Amino acid sequence: MILLDEPNPVLLAGAVAGGTPELPPDEFGQGLKATDSITSAVADSLKNMNITDLKGVVTGENTILKDGLRALTELTVGFVPKMLAAILVLWLGMKLAKMLKKLIVKALDKRSAEPSLKTFLSSLVDVLLKAMIIIMAMDIIGIKATSFIALLGAMGLAVGMALQGTLQNFAGGVIILLMKPFKVGDYVECGAYKGYIREIRIFHTFMQPFNGRIIIIPNSELATTSLTNHTRENQIRLDLTVGVAYGTDIAKAKDVLFKMIAAEPKILKDPEPKIAVKELNTSSVDLAIWLWVKTDDYWTLWMHIREDIYNTLNQNGIVIPFNQLDVHLDK
Repeated sequence: MILLDEPNPVLLAGAVAGGTPELPPDEFGQGLKATDSITSAVADSLKNMNITDLKGVVTGENTILKDGLRALTELTVGFVPKMLAAILVLWLGMKLAKMLKKLIVKALDKRSAEPSLKTFLSSLVDVLLKAMIIIMAMDIIGIKATSFIALLGAMGLAVGMALQGTLQNFAGGVIILLMKPFKVGDYVECGAYKGYIREIRIFHTFMQPFNGRIIIIPNSELATTSLTNHTRENQIRLDLTVGVAYGTDIAKAKDVLFKMIAAEPKILKDPEPKIAVKELNTSSVDLAIWLWVKTDDYWTLWMHIREDIYNTLNQNGIVIPFNQLDVHLDK
């Protein structure tokens, strides 16, 4: 027997027909079944869960934050000593670079180097040393400077090849200013060039011959070529050659010349002058005369000494031969 609170047409129809009435869907029962399924699944999960995993979830041992903090701690502990070591290297290196710079300046002062050279070299050494110190500090921290150094090397090689001649002149200028084979005011002979040095620059040297013009010579040429410095020493020898005719009394000719030399105040007595027969030439007997003078008096004496010799020999009847041609005509 079915009790209904409310008359249901479907049930009534089924009951009247004498069959079994169809029950309506039980939505409450279906919901209860679903709720029981979820509860059962949660229970199974809790039953199969490892207690260690559950502890890690509750305490936070396996969280991303915890792993991050651990990695940060390890990084800090390993990085701080390296940073301290790099700071120490920088401090000591800068002190050492400063000391080396002062030593270089003192060494250049002892050699009486040019002021421009001292400034340039000290600055160059200072920059190179500081760059090396910074690279060492970077390597200690862990920043690999290999690629950076390789890049600088490649750039330096390219620039060096492009400026090969200029760099050679620069190196020659540094060698000249350091080694001082000549200085401003010296009379120098180098190959086809003769003249007084007027100015020495980093890349070129300015030379002035007797005609008053200026010759600009690359420093690489002066630094790598043999040259003659006529004014480096305080004393210099003036060499002369005088020819007398055959039959001349050589002793008389030498005596006359020695008297003339003794009367010339610019000729030094020590080292003493020398006169000797140099060569028996085709038409003359050549006498070599060696006279020592102060370097500053060289050109002054050079200008008039030959004239004095000619007048002296002429006044004493000593013949100075010259080339002549005798023509004999036969009938």
